[in-house]
Amino acid sequence: MAELLPLPARRVPSDPDPLWRHLVGERLRRLRRERGETLADVARRAGISVQYLSEMERGRKEASSEMIAAVLGALGETLLDLTAGIADDLRQAAPTPAMGAQVLALAA
Repeated sequence: MAELLPLPARRVPSDPDPLWRHLVGERLRRLRRERGETLADVARRAGISVQYLSEMERGRKEASSEMIAAVLGALGETLLDLTAGIADDLRQAAPTPAMGAQVLALAA
């Protein structure tokens, strides 16, 4: 008889994935602060208003790719840097599954 290993635990519905705009905003704010820049400095170089940048950082605006690119350019970053950084953040925040929980063993 085959031995079945437990399936991975299902995610709890009350624990949804974060929204992309929140992840982008958190990352943009972190980058700006690491550089010691003000909202006004970055907004001026990006060609957007301080209010709009603030709303982006707080995840209140679903910014277009053009707006995100403008802010990244003002911070000396690229879209690749942003997405890789967000992926790293998500990996670090993810719970580590129990050893073998993702494997089903089918034996004869």
